[in-house]
Amino acid sequence: MPDWIDAFMWGLVVGSGLIAGAALSYFFDLSHRLLAAVMGFGGGVLISVLAFELIDEAYIHGGFTSSVTGFITGAVLFSTANWVLSKRGAKHRKRCSVCIVNLGEHKAVGNELAIAIGSIIDDIPEAIIVGIALAGGVTIGKAVLIGFFLANIPEGLASASGMKKSGRSAQYIFGVWGGITLLTGFAGMLGYSVFGGYPDTVIAFITALAAGGILSMVAETMIPEAFEEAQSFIGLITASGFLAFFLLMKTGW
Repeated sequence: MPDWIDAFMWGLVVGSGLIAGAALSYFFDLSHRLLAAVMGFGGGVLISVLAFELIDEAYIHGGFTSSVTGFITGAVLFSTANWVLSKRGAKHRKRCSVCIVNLGEHKAVGNELAIAIGSIIDDIPEAIIVGIALAGGVTIGKAVLIGFFLANIPEGLASASGMKKSGRSAQYIFGVWGGITLLTGFAGMLGYSVFGGYPDTVIAFITALAAGGILSMVAETMIPEAFEEAQSFIGLITASGFLAFFLLMKTGW
């Protein structure tokens, strides 16, 4: 199988958490506590991915300057985009439907275009990183894919729940999230075909940029939801996610 098809398929895997979350939300009534646990564990995994994989790889291949400037740029870009989207109805796109109703913001969160754009901004950097890694001949670790997959489940859960409450059909809901998942596949292919041939310093900048954006996403959307009306031991659940990736990475995953 050609490598660019591999990049496309692994990009789909990254985004498939959206579909999984949408399906769970559409067919089951899930509690805030469960969603918070998934958020906390997934957030811990992503922070571990950034610490032990992305930013370290960026530093090794591109040095201090590329890593730092890329990381800061990614954080600024995501935070700015998230601020703009928050003003247009996507502030709580990773929140459970119960939380949305309690906040009295279900109409604002029903701004589906903003939610969809926010989801694309959240997920595209992850898929591009997968494509870049394949272009460099690197095998994508299962732990990295699991971390990205878990991060997308809560977004599918919360957003699909809001769409269902607004009367959208299953065809519409799964069409939206299926389309966004397809875009992550193309993002993986983009990372492989476009960015893969650049010098190491440029690849390091892009990798660090994605890392900065992902960390900002975790801080601004996942962690607040995980700790909102925090259940007991949510900090331990988050720490478990961090440790789980570390152990998987050190055992060859």
